[in-house]
Amino acid sequence: MRTPRTPSGLGFGAAGIGNLFTEVTDEQAYEAVSAAWQRGIRYYDTAPHYGIGLSERRLGAALREHPREEYTISTKVGRRLEPWAGGGDDLADGFAVPATHRRVWDFTEDGIRRTLDASLERLGLDRVDVVYLHDPDDHAEAAFRQGYPALEKLRSEGVVGAIGAGMNQTEMLTRFVRDTDVDVVLCAGRYTLLDHSALTDLLPAAVARGTSVVVGGAFNSGLLADPRPGATYDYTSAPPELLDRALRLKSVAERHGITLRAAALAFCAAHPAVTSVLVGARSAAEVHDCADQFETAVPPEFWQELRDTGFLPAKEPS
Repeated sequence: MRTPRTPSGLGFGAAGIGNLFTEVTDEQAYEAVSAAWQRGIRYYDTAPHYGIGLSERRLGAALREHPREEYTISTKVGRRLEPWAGGGDDLADGFAVPATHRRVWDFTEDGIRRTLDASLERLGLDRVDVVYLHDPDDHAEAAFRQGYPALEKLRSEGVVGAIGAGMNQTEMLTRFVRDTDVDVVLCAGRYTLLDHSALTDLLPAAVARGTSVVVGGAFNSGLLADPRPGATYDYTSAPPELLDRALRLKSVAERHGITLRAAALAFCAAHPAVTSVLVGARSAAEVHDCADQFETAVPPEFWQELRDTGFLPAKEPS
């Protein structure tokens, strides 16, 4: 990644400490970030969207005791938060927090600067290292014509160190890599043991352009962490055929003396374009487990069996 600092191989995704799906206490959030630091994780990713700013506030508070020059932090723009008096909760958007604000899509330069300024205030920082355009799927024209130039200007002014886009698809990310001068893209869920679609376009383009790729969603939101009936795949109930595939992958992993979680993380990290694999964690125990799995050596025979049985394309992982 063309940033002031290179992220660690394992990164901390902070949606969970923004009360993604379920409530997390301030103490649990602090302990999760502290555990990440203890395990050598030095890349932290957040967004205003995560808990309507709660993730940024908690992450900033937990990192405040650590030297700023020793970690890399990214946040996102494109969803501007506006005060909202409608009441209720934010569970419709996935977060167990009061609906004190509403999200407004805004890729204008003014909107992006205002969004970033608000993020810096919540984080308690004077700068972030990476800023991503957040999920511009349905706003391609605004993202490319307004959002990207605004980020490029912020980078040229030295306000941010690196710029990019974060999405759950590869087509538009590939366009960012090929048609702009982004430093990094965050690809969630499209390069996993169950979904190899990033191999078709994004990862080859990133290698060709020297663009860094951060991979999120290594467990496809849960199925590859714990494949069982009721497990989620991309935040919805996993279809039977994918559950069966995940269970078969788990069986192969266990036969080779490793967990499916370790294999899922190792697969994402192995590609030469990938600089960091983000894992979402809401507790110290989850952080330690992910770090343990990430440090597990996966035997070459495991990958070979997956290739031989059609679970992986030839020569993958790279």
